[in-house]
Amino acid sequence: MIDRIKEIYSKKYGHGLIFIYLLFYFPSFFLIERIVTSDYYIIHCGLDDKIPFCEYFVVPYLLWFPFMFAVLIYEFLNSRKEFEKMCICLMIGMTLFIIVSLVWHNGVDLRNQIVHRDNIFSAMVDMLHDADTPTNVFPSIHVYNTIVCLIAVLTAEGLKGKKWTKLGAFVLSVLIILSTLFLKQHSVIDAVAGAVLAAIICPIVYSNKILRATPSE
Repeated sequence: MIDRIKEIYSKKYGHGLIFIYLLFYFPSFFLIERIVTSDYYIIHCGLDDKIPFCEYFVVPYLLWFPFMFAVLIYEFLNSRKEFEKMCICLMIGMTLFIIVSLVWHNGVDLRNQIVHRDNIFSAMVDMLHDADTPTNVFPSIHVYNTIVCLIAVLTAEGLKGKKWTKLGAFVLSVLIILSTLFLKQHSVIDAVAGAVLAAIICPIVYSNKILRATPSE
């Protein structure tokens, strides 16, 4: 009976082993956060100074986490092939981010432009900045992963005809990307780099060249 349960789980949910990647990513991320604390290259462009700080964008910025979780769980439960494609995109981008951060120490100096106000949103921004350093920002993983999640939603077989779901995902994705700029978490350069990286990697993975041999669900 136990062997039978294992067999069923392996066929239906064995692709969940991909989550083991997080055992590499999170320790690597927190390690570089501790390593890169000073003497790093400042990423800055003129457009950064024209974008005003707006603490209300902390809401979509934090919604990135449940958005990613929801899309991952949906894909995991509904389509093995789509889940694997999404995870491959995420893993490639996040691994490249770790490599870039280790080789090229970088950060932003935009937080000095922040105007602190006495409201709950500013308090949330303060907590965010306390937890997240202004280093290791290139390319923006917040932007990259958002685009990967959006592509997963837009291409999901199970969401065909769900135009409001797709529209909601699109609007939320745009707000999340803008939030990285309006909260002074990233330079425009970081955001563009994250978007360009997604534009390169996702079409390759979703072209079926990598997962052509993956069994159907």
